[in-house]
Amino acid sequence: QVHLVESGGGLVQAGGSLRLSCVASGRTFSSYLMGWFRQAPGKERDLVAAISWRGDSTSYADSVKGRFTISRDDAKNTVYLQMNSLKPEDTAVYHCAARMSGGNWNFWGQGTQVTVSS
Repeated sequence: QVHLVESGGGLVQAGGSLRLSCVASGRTFSSYLMGWFRQAPGKERDLVAAISWRGDSTSYADSVKGRFTISRDDAKNTVYLQMNSLKPEDTAVYHCAARMSGGNWNFWGQGTQVTVSS
């Protein structure tokens, strides 16, 4: 079981940056693949970025490649999403999630709002 709590969201102007954090409870954090999803009003929840349990492999949605960076610090049970060059279309609630290799995204945080003004 993993309990996830996100922070770091807020209001930022287009072109600005934010760093989201997600702290996980549990002793097996390092065993989980971690991901960041986002959901804008009226749209589906989409995977933005993911990182392997070892931290040696990452993947990104095309819309954020080159602007967002996912990382993890297993000593702090934390996964980060550094977001640069933000655009108004990045506005959404951002959720972190965890899954075991080969499993489903079963564990979710409550989300943090990111709003980018033009």
